[in-house]
Amino acid sequence: MSLTKEKKREIIEGLKEKIAKQKIMVFIDFTGLKVKDFSNLRKKIKAAENELKVAKKTLVQFAFRECGINIEIKKIKGEMALVFGLKDEISPAKIVWQFAETTPNLKILGGVLENKFVEAEKIIELAKLPTKKELLARLVGSVSAPISNFVNVLEANIKGLIYVLTKAKT
Repeated sequence: MSLTKEKKREIIEGLKEKIAKQKIMVFIDFTGLKVKDFSNLRKKIKAAENELKVAKKTLVQFAFRECGINIEIKKIKGEMALVFGLKDEISPAKIVWQFAETTPNLKILGGVLENKFVEAEKIIELAKLPTKKELLARLVGSVSAPISNFVNVLEANIKGLIYVLTKAKT
């Protein structure tokens, strides 16, 4: 059943809104993916405050054109879905990449970062980056390590002195 012009215009407007808000878009091919797996992916993406949208390539092309993004969507093969990263640039890529690792039917096709097309390899590289929380934890560990090491050295000297004194008494 074909969509009416009004419904198509609604879809394009919805896509344009999401494109305007996004920090990153990841294109995925979900050909052969089970409905259960697709629902799980959608839940994970939604839990991370991102969105997944399935739309016809021609409608996506119209929305991109109206937003000033020049990408030939029709050249991308397979059934395509868009994952919009509304909160940050890394979480959608990370979620999709981790899901693709466990589900062979899901493929990353590429994406849009800063209104430019990015190859699938770059999206995977982005997904492998540590999160902001992990980087902050590493920074705190790096800053606190010299202090804790210094305390351990001072403690060792005192323990050594106490050991010598206890041996001297006996």
